[in-house]
Amino acid sequence: MRVLVVEDEARLAHVIERWLREEAYAVDVADNGKQAIFLGSVNPYDAIVLDINIPEPNGFEVLRQLREKGVKSRVLILTARDAIEDRVTGLDIGADDYLVKPFALEELSARLRALLRRGEELAPSTIRIADLELDTHAQTATRDGKPISLTTKEYALLEYLARNAGRVIGRAEISDHVWDENYDPFSNLIEVYINKLRRKVDRNFSPQLIHTRRGAGYILSADEVDSEDDGGN
Repeated sequence: MRVLVVEDEARLAHVIERWLREEAYAVDVADNGKQAIFLGSVNPYDAIVLDINIPEPNGFEVLRQLREKGVKSRVLILTARDAIEDRVTGLDIGADDYLVKPFALEELSARLRALLRRGEELAPSTIRIADLELDTHAQTATRDGKPISLTTKEYALLEYLARNAGRVIGRAEISDHVWDENYDPFSNLIEVYINKLRRKVDRNFSPQLIHTRRGAGYILSADEVDSEDDGGN
């Protein structure tokens, strides 16, 4: 999942960014309201962590403008411990939740997971496709009961495919949700990671789960898929 962190305190922003990357999120960072509005408007973030007290426009105005633009990203606002009115105002203008500073990073992760589950018909902590099983809290995967050793980015890509199992996912959508704004759309990075996953998830197992739909994208499915090229298996 892709998250925008809006925080002008550089040290805290760096700590949050590093923590969320280790939690398998793709993360972009903005340190002022203008940059936050731009990034939030042009990128399909799954969630936005928004500090209220940022350089103009402040977090309230950022949230207001994003909602007016139709941005539906889940928004978690960060507020001071004694600023009850800030929490009320933020929720009234479109925030989904709030977190009081100072906070534990573990709580930040838990609140983001809860936000990302909202609005989904079913968002179990365990995802199963055939004999592939993902524990989204522990960020682990097994196939036929055997652990699969994955890097953080490999897990993030596999979880995104698994959450959209049965649907063809294009490169643009993958880059939007699994990578951040530093992703080079002309690189073959996605293909490299798909092939890494094939070696770890599909090699020596049946049925094959990761398929390529030439010219369209990739699909994770236990069913037979009409794919023109499953290169890399």
